[in-house]
Amino acid sequence: MKSYLRYFLVVFVILLIAAGLTALFDSSLQKTTAIPLSDVVVKINARQVKEMTVSGDVIELVLSDNSKATAKKESDVSVFETLLNLGADTDKLAAVKTEIKGPSGMGAFISNLIPILLPFLFLWFVFWLMFRHAQKGSMQAFSFGKSKARLANTTSGRKPISFSDVAGLSEAKAEISEVVDFLKDPKKFHKLGARIPRGILLIGSPGTGKTLLARAVANEASVPFYFVSGSEFVEMFVGVGANRVRDTFELAKKTAPSIIFVDEIDAVGRHRGAGLGGGHDEREQTLNQILVEMDGFDTSDAVIVIAATNRPDILDPALLRPGRFDRRGILDEPSLKDREAILKIHALEKPLATGVELRVVAERTVGFSGADLANLLNEAAILAARQDRHEITQDDILQSIEKVILGPERRSHILSKKEKEITAYHEAGHALVASSVKHSDPVHKVSIVSRGRAGGYTLKVASEDKHLRSKPEFESELAVLLGGYAAEKLIFKQITTGASNDLKVASDLARRMVTQYGMSDALGPITFGEKDELVFLGKEISTAKNYSETIAFQIDKEIKKLIIAGLTIAKKVLAEKLDKLNLIAQELIEKETLEQKEFYALIK
Repeated sequence: MKSYLRYFLVVFVILLIAAGLTALFDSSLQKTTAIPLSDVVVKINARQVKEMTVSGDVIELVLSDNSKATAKKESDVSVFETLLNLGADTDKLAAVKTEIKGPSGMGAFISNLIPILLPFLFLWFVFWLMFRHAQKGSMQAFSFGKSKARLANTTSGRKPISFSDVAGLSEAKAEISEVVDFLKDPKKFHKLGARIPRGILLIGSPGTGKTLLARAVANEASVPFYFVSGSEFVEMFVGVGANRVRDTFELAKKTAPSIIFVDEIDAVGRHRGAGLGGGHDEREQTLNQILVEMDGFDTSDAVIVIAATNRPDILDPALLRPGRFDRRGILDEPSLKDREAILKIHALEKPLATGVELRVVAERTVGFSGADLANLLNEAAILAARQDRHEITQDDILQSIEKVILGPERRSHILSKKEKEITAYHEAGHALVASSVKHSDPVHKVSIVSRGRAGGYTLKVASEDKHLRSKPEFESELAVLLGGYAAEKLIFKQITTGASNDLKVASDLARRMVTQYGMSDALGPITFGEKDELVFLGKEISTAKNYSETIAFQIDKEIKKLIIAGLTIAKKVLAEKLDKLNLIAQELIEKETLEQKEFYALIK
């Protein structure tokens, strides 16, 4: 209806413009002069009028020199009577060729009909608008419970993503590849009596590639792929989410075999009974409908559900049982080899300078997710463009690592001479202890240039990926964290607020060693504290004490013991290498930044 109305308006405007141009053209070609009736009488008596045409109240004259003129007479009075009354000569008036034009039948009919029809047309238009809006509102009311799932368009002009574009994640890709193979050739599985899993749950930290993997499936599978977010099922009205789930599965069944991808399923799949509202909670109604559709009385093997979440611990057990989400693809943080492969993929469309070593970048980005690595190269490209260069250099990428970890440089954050000296000794203490204790990671950079909220920083990067940490490694980490504190106290005989974050991190680490990791000889291999979690909020509220006050005193005692031991190690290292500490601090005051080679050259 909107398109027809638009076309009608366009045609109407074109006709209006054409009519205006025609009228303007005619008026420019035929110039007429309006004269009073007295002048008409004078011209008739002077035999200057050749022809006269009367149309209604308008008199059109053709004069002897072929020019034209017009005049108006009174309504309902004959033109001859008017002219004679004004003194026109009868004989001379009779000599003028005169034509009387009356209104045409159609014109008179239309002119009489318009005043009658126009009010009715106006009322009809008003009622039409009212009914149209009412119908639109009623249609929205009927479509309120319809599915919001969208069909993935693999031919939208964007570069399609395949499994080869997803680096790493070999196990997760293998799980999903079986689903794609089943949809392409189900007979191969049916011959052996195999039943394809009805649901696959992708579990991983934010940025590890869950949605990216789903986009790859949408392009690899030759079947309709519907994607929807878990939050799109939930409404303030009870029953709407369940209806949308039914409608989504009905839509998928009509185009089966097909795939439904539900992103952030924890929005509706959280543990039942832990929220507010009891059994009539809208979220629980929606979850119940998902459970029925996946494995209920009437289900379809040709509809496969892929879901993604980073909170598998809060999902309802019924959602994870066999027959629903049979398989779980775990998406870990990428390893060194995977990080290098991810960087190569994201670097394909970026002009890298000769000599850029992505292996070095991968070694410095331990703990980075796939999204972090993509952001890293994007920041490097922005940095190169800001300096009007046409290629991305190794230095651009290495600077971007620090920007992603700590934030942008704050050159405007100028320290006083005394503050600069304290910061230099603080960071020198961290770096010297890190290079001296046995189980610490290598130092890659030391700087007193502010980044983010940090006044300075010591960048330590693990030489290899670690999944397990030992007690000696934690003890070395405590010593490194307290190295800045110890340096300030050793050199200036006092401490500043600059060590506050170090102390907080060290205290948290020591508490975890005692209460979670069983690394206290006095308390033994026991964990302490139970975390109370409100599932419907998805947030840790408190940690319940499942131990006595005596044990609490011992826990505090052991935490303090670990902190003091780390501080003792830091003080011993700095006291033994005081000359190195002074040398590193003076170099930092002068240069502000020390790279890895410069730093190790100083301490050797």
